[in-house]
Amino acid sequence: MATHIKSNNLSWNAIFHAISLYISLVSCVCEARVYTGKELGFVRTKGSNFVINGLPFLFNGFNAYWMMNVATEPSERHKVSQVLQDAANAGLSVCRTWAFADGCDDKALQISPGVYNERVFQGLDFVVAEARKYDIRLILSFVNNYKDFGGRLQYVEWARNSGVKNISSDDDFYTNSIVKGYYKNHVQRVITRINTITNIAYRHDLTIMAWELINEPRCQVDYSGRTVNDWVKEMASFVKSLDRHHLLEIGMEGFYGDTMPKRKQINPGYQVGTDFIRSNLVTEIDFATIHAYPDQWLSRKDEDSQMSFLRRWMSSHFKDSRTILKKPLVIAEFGKSSKDPDFNIKSRDSYMKAVYRKIYMEARNGGTVGGGLVWQLLADDMDSYDDGYEIILSKNLTTYDIMSQQSLDMTTLSHLLKTGPCDIEFDQIRSRSMVTCHHHGHRRRRRCHPHISCTL
Repeated sequence: MATHIKSNNLSWNAIFHAISLYISLVSCVCEARVYTGKELGFVRTKGSNFVINGLPFLFNGFNAYWMMNVATEPSERHKVSQVLQDAANAGLSVCRTWAFADGCDDKALQISPGVYNERVFQGLDFVVAEARKYDIRLILSFVNNYKDFGGRLQYVEWARNSGVKNISSDDDFYTNSIVKGYYKNHVQRVITRINTITNIAYRHDLTIMAWELINEPRCQVDYSGRTVNDWVKEMASFVKSLDRHHLLEIGMEGFYGDTMPKRKQINPGYQVGTDFIRSNLVTEIDFATIHAYPDQWLSRKDEDSQMSFLRRWMSSHFKDSRTILKKPLVIAEFGKSSKDPDFNIKSRDSYMKAVYRKIYMEARNGGTVGGGLVWQLLADDMDSYDDGYEIILSKNLTTYDIMSQQSLDMTTLSHLLKTGPCDIEFDQIRSRSMVTCHHHGHRRRRRCHPHISCTL
């Protein structure tokens, strides 16, 4: 099949002919349309897929947990804007970030139970408003499992310091009624917040794709997953009582529990007290998530063993989301750390290609996967947020190209979702979408829709 068209070898007529052919092909798919990022509407699920206004929505995205924290200082907000702009240029359309910071420092959102720092909340307002400008949807997480930015530990400590009895461990976060009340109060404050920039209540804001109950829930006192599951059922019902517009997910890494004992062998040699199957079957949970960190989970294994695990991990969850959960699945975190002894950019790029390829092929073959969110994007001069996984798109050009290619592939694939008897091969459409954008240049050619965005 033909590849992208180079301007120095073909006439303008040839270029426009290719564009017209592409438009004709897309139109032939039984008038099927796809969400292009310009139509308003909440992200919803239809069967086991994501849609916006009833149109297919496949995406490529990223994590940037730090956004509210940085946006608290107006002089630093340009970093948020820069990452969102770079992400949009690469075709990334979903961002996952924190809507929490619990504690007593000057950048804490929730200083104590029910007491909030308005300056920090306005930082979150800025993040939501700015994402709206760049047409990037947000997944907002309510609390952390870990002590970073407060998390479960801070909630339990608040209860202990206020004299609540029978607090013995951080896992009381899931069972103590007082602590659960603190959490519900925070959820309500975020969901009902009216943005000071847009004047839109968060629960009515189309920019928000979904809420996340907790980042990477874990529970040491009950490895079966039942304790976390009971908490999920209670909190999912509470969230939906406040907001029926937005989607809801848990924030799970994907570890299997007691529901399917044989699946535990897929876990990386241990359990964390969650049950991927049981909890994602909760009615109010709209889609499932997994994370993928073989470099952390199997740190003593060689790279081949880690990649073998990755393939099993993803394939198992793809199958379960398709056959058991029958809900969309998002690879909500994945990356490769520069702190690994043998790290280099080429190895990270290869790892990202492998993850992207698995996502794309599963979606192409009729699976439920909606997209992936790489961990994590940063702007320049953010060394304090470096965790080994950071990617600065303006500096990592090969990584930029890989990410932008995945964005194009997922968007183009949306055009192929069958709505009738027409059957057009993906390679036919993709080959005609690879027209070089002569306005933006080589680096952005994959981002551009030849019949929509570019001035040729």
